[in-house]
Amino acid sequence: MKKIFWLSGEPSGDLHASYVLKELSDKNIYHFGIGGKLMQNEGLNPILPFENFSVMGFIEVLKHLPFFLNAEKKIIQAIIETKPDLVILIDYPGLNMRVAEKAKKMGFKVLYYIAPQFWAWKKKRLIKLKRFTDHICHILLFEEQYFKAKQINSTYVGHPIAEEIEVQFSREEFADKYSLDLNKKWIGFLPGSRKTEIGKILPIFLRSASLMDDNKFEFIFSQADSADISFFVYPEFTKANFHLIKGNNYEIMKHCDFLSVTSGTATIETAFLGTPFIIVYKVNPLSYEIGKRIIKIKRIGLPNIILDDDILPEFIQKDVNPHNISKTILHFLNDQDEYLKIKNKLKGLASVLGNKKASHETAKIIRQLIQ
Repeated sequence: MKKIFWLSGEPSGDLHASYVLKELSDKNIYHFGIGGKLMQNEGLNPILPFENFSVMGFIEVLKHLPFFLNAEKKIIQAIIETKPDLVILIDYPGLNMRVAEKAKKMGFKVLYYIAPQFWAWKKKRLIKLKRFTDHICHILLFEEQYFKAKQINSTYVGHPIAEEIEVQFSREEFADKYSLDLNKKWIGFLPGSRKTEIGKILPIFLRSASLMDDNKFEFIFSQADSADISFFVYPEFTKANFHLIKGNNYEIMKHCDFLSVTSGTATIETAFLGTPFIIVYKVNPLSYEIGKRIIKIKRIGLPNIILDDDILPEFIQKDVNPHNISKTILHFLNDQDEYLKIKNKLKGLASVLGNKKASHETAKIIRQLIQ
């Protein structure tokens, strides 16, 4: 029996990897490692709880350093004891790069799915990526130039959201399901999936909505499947037009008239569905100051980076405040030309992401590597 070790540390990686696991459906492969419920549903045998890994920001990671050091020891020990035919790492570079180095030095094959975005900050680390991996499956076409320049074994497999996004309910069905007024404009807020980012951003989103006219809008707040309900205990949710909805993220992205979205995978998904939105990014101030000195790109939102255009407004750190958010939302909802300009530019994203099926392409490479 072939054995594959997987390491995904956050919900988006859990989602993307679950599709690859499904594509690999084979009783002769034993899958084990770190992954969430979606990966576990497709056959992953977990060695540690998944929830504790989802931490964002330099300072936040330092606060949890004892956990990560202990987890790394257990991961390496599991790899040594089980001797997998392949180690698969999904995004999450802080821990995954250390595991890649140790696994490769011990003689194990390493595949990186969803390459770390070193082109944005530490291009020198591309050399380490070359040394400590056998192959990289990357999901952004323009990354190819960086890997080819360093002669790194890599394949563009397509972006996973092209196959993952599925809108199950029409606007009318969604309105009926969650008692939403079809005659009002719908404004959506996606505060992220991690406890730390929800804690920083959700209160600002709630205050932003409170600055807008209750009679004109329905305010829809997304609760990620991996986020505990205790993160959302706020008095605003007792108001009739403040709706907290768990799951159905794609319906929120598709059917809202405008959204405010925390920087991350959700920005690509929302852009792919074509609804205008703003991007917000807020972390621990010290984490931001450290990151600002490392990251070498002028845009933070992935849709803006991929399309190389300032299509979607970006609000970072101190600019993430109720006044800026509510004012910008109302501006675009009241200016039809500006609103349509965003919608038209977002149509280009689907063609840039391509039509490859990422799970199929990645599974094909995995099978080659474990033969």
